Amino acid sequence: MKIRSFAHKGLERLYEADKAKGVPPDTVEKLRKMLAYLDDMENPDELRALAAWNVHTLTGDRKGTWSLSVTRNRRLTFRVDTAENEICDLNLEDYH
Repeated sequence: MKIRSFAHKGLERLYEADKAKGVPPDTVEKLRKMLAYLDDMENPDELRALAAWNVHTLTGDRKGTWSLSVTRNRRLTFRVDTAENEICDLNLEDYH
């Protein structure tokens, strides 16, 4: 699935240039794995098989946004454009 847009510049830099500047050092390796998985998957339902990443969709005003656990308080969030089969607004959020 193609990643179309990023909300987090450090994450975009890690994905496009493999430069870790702008992301927390303790998350770099896991984020690389997550980005590679997102890039290779064909259908968002494939995410449900990843219990270790605590995959779920958000509710309320963020309904339709997917969340993956990176660390205890950091989440990788994004939307899926099903018409184009692309990931949009990929972000690294600190929940605390």
